[in-house]
Amino acid sequence: MNEKRNLSENQQQGMEKRKAEKRQATLMFIMLLVLYAIAYVFTLLASRSTGVIQLKENRLPLSSFAGVFSSLANMLLIFIVVIFKKRGYYTSLAIMLAQIPILIVGILVRQNLSSIPGLFGSIFTIVVMTLIYRRSKQIDYFQTIEINYLKQQQKLSQRLFEQTATALVNAIDAKDAYSHGHSMRVAEYSEKIARAMGKSDEECYKIYYTALLHDVGKIGISDAIINKKGKLTDEEYEAIKQHPVLGNQILSSISEYPYLSIGAHFHHERYDGKGYPDKLKGEDIPEIARIIAVADAYDAMTSTRSYRDAIPQQLVREEIVKNAGTQFDPEVANIMQHIIDLDTEYQMKERTTVQELSGKSELHCDAYRSEISEGILVIPAMTRIEMDYYSENEEFGRGDAPTIILFDSLDGRVHKDEIAMRELNYFEFGEIRFDGKTECKGARKMKTNVIKKSSSGDAKSHVLPMSMNGKKYKVDAVRIKDHALIRIDDGKKTVEITIALPDNTRYTYIGLTGENCHITNVSINKEKEFKPLDYIARIAEPVNFIKGPEGDVPNVQIDGFRMASTAGIPITDGLTIKFHTESLPTARLIWHCPYVVLFNSEDGKINGGDYREYALIRLDGENWHGENLAENKLIVTKTEDFHNWDDWKKTNKEGFDVTVHFERKGDTITVTTENLGIFVKNITTVLDGKEAIYVALTGDQVALTNIRIENP
Repeated sequence: MNEKRNLSENQQQGMEKRKAEKRQATLMFIMLLVLYAIAYVFTLLASRSTGVIQLKENRLPLSSFAGVFSSLANMLLIFIVVIFKKRGYYTSLAIMLAQIPILIVGILVRQNLSSIPGLFGSIFTIVVMTLIYRRSKQIDYFQTIEINYLKQQQKLSQRLFEQTATALVNAIDAKDAYSHGHSMRVAEYSEKIARAMGKSDEECYKIYYTALLHDVGKIGISDAIINKKGKLTDEEYEAIKQHPVLGNQILSSISEYPYLSIGAHFHHERYDGKGYPDKLKGEDIPEIARIIAVADAYDAMTSTRSYRDAIPQQLVREEIVKNAGTQFDPEVANIMQHIIDLDTEYQMKERTTVQELSGKSELHCDAYRSEISEGILVIPAMTRIEMDYYSENEEFGRGDAPTIILFDSLDGRVHKDEIAMRELNYFEFGEIRFDGKTECKGARKMKTNVIKKSSSGDAKSHVLPMSMNGKKYKVDAVRIKDHALIRIDDGKKTVEITIALPDNTRYTYIGLTGENCHITNVSINKEKEFKPLDYIARIAEPVNFIKGPEGDVPNVQIDGFRMASTAGIPITDGLTIKFHTESLPTARLIWHCPYVVLFNSEDGKINGGDYREYALIRLDGENWHGENLAENKLIVTKTEDFHNWDDWKKTNKEGFDVTVHFERKGDTITVTTENLGIFVKNITTVLDGKEAIYVALTGDQVALTNIRIENP
């Protein structure tokens, strides 16, 4: 979205610039024509005048100035041809051709012989204009040929550079089996950050290729060290740390692209000065290297390594938050956090060849749950799963049925290891057999309804050849807030299972498994439209964490990132908002806390008509702002009351009272609050001239109660 917006703004600026240039050219064209008209009028007046000018003893007839004004008029027409080329030539030619008949009539009919010089002057002017125009066309033609040639050479040179860079990157990635595609992804992420920072297309191009070659120095590192699966020794780590120096040596020799060596040389520097190789600090580190450092760390964490699986994106985001201002440039880290927030479908990660069962073309289950598909996410839009099921039992149909495991985990996979379950927040809601039997585990309740079909035609179409002991199944799944619905159709009957989930916040995944069977020919399709909120009949009361005291505005429960908010409160100078906050039981991350939103809309509500967002301020010290709508200056200080982020999350779970102060001076709004040792001050200057500015409270996995508004 940001990339499209930046592109749109650049196109608009270019269009406005071209319109301004066109207006200036038109104004000059009109001005020259006006000057010509004035000179032509003076020519006529002078030619008919009988007056004289007395210069001491000499008398100078005014008619003698006719030639001067005529020459000046012709010169102006020539200027028009020179400056405006085709348009100027045809305009000037039309003017001159219109004069010639008048001059000829004056000579032949009125016997006005004084018009003869004017006639020859006009003919001469036409000849000169024609020669100038023809010469101009020739120059333009040869310039076009030269420009096209230079463009072709530039494209060839650029293509050669890009192909060489890509070949070099492939050679780097080939050295490490676990970093294939790493350089390409870092380049893509770096370009995303650059565009979000408002960089031009040319700057983004440079950043992309600088990031693409950031690890070129690894060519000079031993393969044994790069591919070592265990922990590196101190000597091996020191050898790895030389790759930025080697990369700089390799790329600094490319004089045509001097910026390439910057990324290779400085991408392991830290914002606090504890990086390598030169221990640069803060803005002494080149900006392009500060961008690559964040992109490089993000891809390293979200990619599989020999010693670990990819880290879930939310945990990666938390690491970036924790290390902003120490390892990372705070501004670049803030932009990367926003890009992650926009990546709701987790597209920014290491890619693998994925088939319908998330990497498996089929499941072959021996013992029960010996093989389980990766999670299929259940969302408010209907998900349709079609599959073939083959039993290996001799008596097919007696107790045979595939099974669905309903679960949540940070990586969308079913886990058995206790450490992995703890680290990845694994939670199992229950099991659903395709014959309708269920086992309720973490869910609050499960209700089964079996609908038998009267027609046998559809049933036959679901049964595979009996020699293969097979059957076709269709599964529909949808999740709306704290309820999910699974509908299983085998042709003979439809089994509907309604699940009351323990909360609104956890994700819901389907894992397919079975016992002594094959599951194959799986297809998964999702509808685009979300189902209405009342689509699933409730079997349990809504999950409610806001039963506490209510203040001046209704309490609000935010089950996910900005899924709910208070109504807008007009901001006045001296406004104070007090409330109690408590993270939901599922909250586990730093930013699972309250947020403050500054905005304007027609109805004073978040996402109302003509919605404009000026700032999003999180109590953990993050912020974001609407582009070109406001300027924001964020000041975050950790006081002596701040211990560590684990204590921050723990106290958020326990709950505490918050006070937020607002100062308003015209278009400038200052927001200050201090909580658990995090002092936040954000100064917002609204740029679009809106007078009515509102504040709303929102957040992520948090309950806000007893909200009090105090005006001076």
